[in-house]
Amino acid sequence: MASAETAAEHERILREIESTDTNCIGPTLRSVYDGQEHGLFMDKLEGRIRNHDREIEKMCNHHFQGFVDSITELLKVRGEAQKLKCQVTETNQKLQNDGKELLTSMDELRQCRLQQRNIATTVDKLTHCLPVLEMYSKLQEQMKAKRYYPALRTLEQLEESCLPQAGSYRFSAIMAENISRLRTLIRDVSMSDLKDFLESIRKHSDKIGETAMKQAQVQIARDNAVTSQQRSASGRRIRKEVCSGTEVDRKESNPFSEKDSGILDVEDEEENEIPGAQDLVDFSPVYRCLHIYTALGARDTFENYYRKQRRKQARLVLQPHSNMHETLEGYRHYFNQIVGFFVVEDHILHTTQGLVNRAYVEELWELALSKTIAALRTHSSYCTDPDLILDLKNLIVLFADTLQGYGFPVNQLFDMLLEMRDQYGEILLKKWNQSFRQILDQDNYSPIPVASPEEYQRITGQFPFQDPELDKMHFPKKLPFSEFVPKVYSQLKEFIYACLKYSEDLHLSSTEIDDMIRKSTNLLLTRTLSHCLQYAIKKKNVGLAELVQIIVNTTHLEQSCHYLEEFISNITNVPPDTINATKLYGTSTFKDARHAAEEEIYTNLNQKIDQFLQLADYDWMAAQGGGQASDYLSDLIAFLCSTFAVFTHLPGNAIEHAVLPGKVAQTACMSACKHLSTSLLQLLLEADVRQVSMGALQQFNVDVKECERFARAGPVPGFQGDTLLLAFIDLRQLLDLFTQWDWSTYLADYGRPTCKYLRVNPHTALALLEKISRSMKDNSRKNNVFAQFRKNERDKQKLIDTVVKQLRNLIASNQA
Repeated sequence: MASAETAAEHERILREIESTDTNCIGPTLRSVYDGQEHGLFMDKLEGRIRNHDREIEKMCNHHFQGFVDSITELLKVRGEAQKLKCQVTETNQKLQNDGKELLTSMDELRQCRLQQRNIATTVDKLTHCLPVLEMYSKLQEQMKAKRYYPALRTLEQLEESCLPQAGSYRFSAIMAENISRLRTLIRDVSMSDLKDFLESIRKHSDKIGETAMKQAQVQIARDNAVTSQQRSASGRRIRKEVCSGTEVDRKESNPFSEKDSGILDVEDEEENEIPGAQDLVDFSPVYRCLHIYTALGARDTFENYYRKQRRKQARLVLQPHSNMHETLEGYRHYFNQIVGFFVVEDHILHTTQGLVNRAYVEELWELALSKTIAALRTHSSYCTDPDLILDLKNLIVLFADTLQGYGFPVNQLFDMLLEMRDQYGEILLKKWNQSFRQILDQDNYSPIPVASPEEYQRITGQFPFQDPELDKMHFPKKLPFSEFVPKVYSQLKEFIYACLKYSEDLHLSSTEIDDMIRKSTNLLLTRTLSHCLQYAIKKKNVGLAELVQIIVNTTHLEQSCHYLEEFISNITNVPPDTINATKLYGTSTFKDARHAAEEEIYTNLNQKIDQFLQLADYDWMAAQGGGQASDYLSDLIAFLCSTFAVFTHLPGNAIEHAVLPGKVAQTACMSACKHLSTSLLQLLLEADVRQVSMGALQQFNVDVKECERFARAGPVPGFQGDTLLLAFIDLRQLLDLFTQWDWSTYLADYGRPTCKYLRVNPHTALALLEKISRSMKDNSRKNNVFAQFRKNERDKQKLIDTVVKQLRNLIASNQA
């Protein structure tokens, strides 16, 4: 099988050698030498050569005679051919001489035709290549100038139109290879520019927000100025229409157009054109990157990246500094960053198609609103300065108005401001508590001396005081109240102004503002001022003169409450008789303070009386009483006289304007007398006093008569008849019963309305009688009450025992 294949292969090689040009048989012969059957092939080759030699010999033998004949004929024509050759040579020489110029011209013509064809071909090729080269050059220039989006459009045109028409040239292939690389480069460079843009607006959002808030502030000021001019120019007939129209204009007018996106850089209030967001921020990287990614078919990737990065920046912006609450600048920087962020987003929303949509912006705003409100609630709770709270409120209002101008809902911010109003009110109350206490501590509690009309006008300008009788008096004169009255009244007005300042620009109605101010003022009156007055009244070492002056002062402050009502109505433009209008509780506050001062007067007087009574030193076993009142009681009466002189020597106008001090004096005097009477009775009935002699009882009677003389003298004017003596009626009837020893009348008339000893209690009489009985039974003492009746001592003692028994029966019958 192998020999057959070898033979067939040798045969093929031999045929190829026979049929192929000798210049091309090298590979064929190499295949033979490379093989293993070289000898076999050589044998076959030799055989083939011999075969061809035989065929050549046969052919030559067959055509030899014809060849001989041909040679013979050829020799015959050789002479003729030689002649013809000479003729042809001569003719050729002539022709060559004649055609040399023609050949030169033909050669020139051929050369020109060749050049012309080459030029035409070149022009045709250049016509297709030049646009490609020009387009590529333009592309290079655009890339160099960083005009990447036009470069991308040029690249698309180059790839789709120019390169296919240029043909397959090397430069075309190079350009085609560079297209994808250039696309990647453009995409990467545009993304790098976008990252730089995002970093830039993150750093400069504070400045963007600051200018936007300045624009809002200036615009609001202009709107208010225009509104004021319109109102002042309008007649009374159309005033209501103008006011309503102003409100509509304020709601409908948007000072921030979508075109300029509302970014401002207002350094002054000149009428210069206010720059917008595009003037402060170069948004071209965003637009360029958006167009490039759109052209590359990767718009979704770009949108997702942009939104993701902006969400991260939003979280950073919404994270407040830990010490933001310490200064207003901390809050301002926080608000500026938030406003700057949303100003940029609003501009992007209105200048791009779909990069961000309304839902995305609203989602970010909801996030920002919740985090901002939470941060403000947390940080504002640390604030204790009302001025800082007020400045913060104004800043929040400007912040809300700015963002509202861009279409963001800000109702929650105003709701939070209403919540902060309570905190602001509490801080104001603490501040005014210190002011009131300082005023009360520094007051001298003396009527204000007025030396000149100017001084009088100054004081009456601070406090609404009118007194025709005092006006008629010549200077110098005294006002009935002390310094703390006009100071407290001024502080009340300042508090009202402070409440009004907070309520401004909160989009509240006049009625709501009026109600807020009244409620806050009521808290100031009923809680803060009331506690301060109680503090002034209850503090140690306060004298009766000071307490009386406090009563006079609170009376005048109470009378001024309706002026405060009018003051609030004037600044809020709400009539005081409006339905559901909150009334001020000043009247009740000052009444309570006055009552507390009165009670303090009564308490102090009673304490002083108790201190004097502690000095009482009765000899309860004295044989007979003295002719004069006890020393402690004389001192007590002198003290009471001097004390009530404080009431009676008040200026007349004070009594006329405050009738209550006169009644206070009467009440205090009656209270003091009753307390003195009760204390003396308790002193007489004290359990430690086991025995009482009639002499001691007579001395006690002298002291009570001294008290009655004090009551009859009228230490305080205004009592009718012997009204003040009624305070000692219990003591008087008890002492009369024992000194007159009128037991038969007492026992017979007891329980009747006309009883002579109606105020004598059987228990009291029994207790005192038992003490006298013990004294009589004490034989250790020589000077007995009944010493002169020593013979009848048993009868008298028996009489006392009988009266004691009857009193006990009387008590038992009453209890039954």
